[in-house]
Amino acid sequence: MAAAVSCGGLPLAGDDVPHDQRIDQSAPPTAAEADRASFYAALTLALTLPGDTLLYLLLPIYAATFGVSLPEAGLLLAANRLVRIAGYGWVSRFYAARGARMACIVAAFGAILATASYAALSGLWLLIVARLVWGLSFAAMNIANQALPTAIIEGAARRNGRARAIIAMGPTVGLVGGAFLAQAYGPRSVFFVLLAAAAVAPLVATRIPERKETIMRGGPRFERPGPLSLWSFAVGFTMDGLLIFGLGLLAAANYPKGAVIAAGLAMALRYAVEIGFSPLGGHLAAAYGARRMLVLTSLGAAVGLALLSTDGWLLWFAAVTAIVLRAVGQPLSAPVVAEAYPGPERVPALARQATWRDIGAGTGPLAAGFLFQYASPLIIYGGGAILLAVTSLMLLGIGPGAAPGDDRSGGGKA
Repeated sequence: MAAAVSCGGLPLAGDDVPHDQRIDQSAPPTAAEADRASFYAALTLALTLPGDTLLYLLLPIYAATFGVSLPEAGLLLAANRLVRIAGYGWVSRFYAARGARMACIVAAFGAILATASYAALSGLWLLIVARLVWGLSFAAMNIANQALPTAIIEGAARRNGRARAIIAMGPTVGLVGGAFLAQAYGPRSVFFVLLAAAAVAPLVATRIPERKETIMRGGPRFERPGPLSLWSFAVGFTMDGLLIFGLGLLAAANYPKGAVIAAGLAMALRYAVEIGFSPLGGHLAAAYGARRMLVLTSLGAAVGLALLSTDGWLLWFAAVTAIVLRAVGQPLSAPVVAEAYPGPERVPALARQATWRDIGAGTGPLAAGFLFQYASPLIIYGGGAILLAVTSLMLLGIGPGAAPGDDRSGGGKA
């Protein structure tokens, strides 16, 4: 029997978990219920996410307006990921105990508080509280937006693709509109507008069906990372870190006079592409298998990342290729995790992979900021591409039936 394990406080159940440690809830939902739940969870996150994404654009540029230095701005932007790395275990247990509806309602109010803070407060310590509140709020909504579409495996990739497209609409509109508003009226005004949108989110969250997960608890707190964890870290480090960092530099270098708008459009591009291409990823997964398509899109994205070290038209082709393939692959990881960890193991496993992606996404920009001063783009992007390609190929070996610490290495449906 495999022992129950977890990473960073995230429980993962094994066969020998005592029965009295299990949270016994209702039967699996129908496909219609899963569709409805995933739609409203995605819309809740779409309404609340723009405040965070726009802060990444505006805080470094308008740090003085928010009463912080540039290094303090970096700390604020990293704080929400740091608290998620430490807090995903607690959030997943709250999600298990109270259900997706209550978790998303509480998270929506947390997002409102954070957005109001960006609009009205100044100084490191007040804003860092807002960032910590947002980090935990996002963690709850992120778990819901991975767990609800995969509540039943049939149609999971399609539901997840649709959910990713809905979620991406919020940041796309927020970044494009926010960049122009900030340049015309200052950064504070933008967050008051976003606050009005976020205020609708709790009402939307009440539409999520009240159904709880069956989740197992208990076991040691740490495990060695397996293929899924390593791949999640690599995607966070490269596609959420190096790629996005490079896009900002590329936009600023080509459009120095309108740096805020150029950077906003570049950041919005990744979300706009998700609107069009994430549903495509879901359909491809339904036709050819989620794991197979995830490996192929990750390898293609690695090639695009490597070509970012070039120049001219090939550079722009590489950037578009990497962004598009990232969007196509975005809805595929949750179904792969759900197949590898069925039943009560699913939600803790989804939370664990989100933690590893946050670790990668948090360290990626930090590493990029240091490396771009001392290393060539070929070394930076080439090294990132190798990391992503190697961990993507490791996914070919996962499947149900092996020890949890191995991320279910072995057989399984592609």
